[in-house]
Amino acid sequence: MSFDLSLLRDSGISWLDASGPESGIVLSTRVRLARNLQGLPFTIRTREDDRAAILEQVLGAGNASKHLEQATLYRLDELEPADRQLMHERHLVSKELAGLEGDRGLKTSAAVLTNGELGVMINEEDHLRLQCLRSGFALADAYNELERLDIDLGAALPFAFHPEFGYLTSCPTNAGTGLRASVLIHLPGLVLTKEIAKVLQGLSQVGLTFRGLYGEGSEVVGNFFQLSNQTTLGKSEDELLDHLGKIVRQVIAYETQAREVLRRDAAMVIADKVWRAYGLLRYARSLSFEETMNLLSGVRLGVGLNLITDLSVYTLNKLLVFTQPAHLELFEGKALTAQDLSISRASYVRRELEADAARGSQ
Repeated sequence: MSFDLSLLRDSGISWLDASGPESGIVLSTRVRLARNLQGLPFTIRTREDDRAAILEQVLGAGNASKHLEQATLYRLDELEPADRQLMHERHLVSKELAGLEGDRGLKTSAAVLTNGELGVMINEEDHLRLQCLRSGFALADAYNELERLDIDLGAALPFAFHPEFGYLTSCPTNAGTGLRASVLIHLPGLVLTKEIAKVLQGLSQVGLTFRGLYGEGSEVVGNFFQLSNQTTLGKSEDELLDHLGKIVRQVIAYETQAREVLRRDAAMVIADKVWRAYGLLRYARSLSFEETMNLLSGVRLGVGLNLITDLSVYTLNKLLVFTQPAHLELFEGKALTAQDLSISRASYVRRELEADAARGSQ
């Protein structure tokens, strides 16, 4: 790794700490605002000098913003691929900004200003993507913090705005408010009771969508879903957040009910599934990423049902991120083959669970 992780406030992973509301089911809340600067083409049409001008303007406004006082600048176009992958694994930057999509190269002047929870991606699909990432189910808190940053930057930057269409964005589906809000939610109860298809189908009927652990383009693994709004035009920020919040609360209620059904009707089956998953994580010598996610899902369900009482949700959240390739290569200090990754992942999981068990017994 060629950049200093210690410069990241809370290492960029404070959202993993399970301190937020409903954190047993909802891992995190993210709110993003898409903004573009007047007089410059959208990113898809920008040239190098355009992107350099955008970066310079945003950095000037960011340096003057009290909300980014503790933020650190990372020039993605100056980082090695492994560094960019690590930042993506920590949800600090999108796959596109990190240049990790095969058909889209890394853009010059691609950068992020971040203090962990709050950040600004620069020269992504839009000139700016403001984002706030919070632990648990915290839509209002995340948006309120982001709105203050938006007002701050908007006072210094000429955002592209149309009186009828609102904020202008590269993709028409983001126009209007430019707001995308999502929650990362764990739904094993609905999956095991075979109610998940009905719930997901219902989301599309009310204007929401679901994706995997890393949003658009990522597959659902380990029963972790990102639920988010699909469109931003025609409704206010408050209306969009209120609608998403109501639906997420319903999904949480459905998941809670499904877990009670499992506890009542399949107690031994669930207990066996949970403890088998925990045993494999504690003692396996080789684990694929998908297998690890599925096993963590089972153990996390066991913690939620109080079958496992001495294991912290924070440790389980941390394992979702720290068992991914760039993190494992950081720990090992070298590039790893697929087989080496599986061995390193199992070793890391064993160490973390053993350390957590030791802390619980003290």
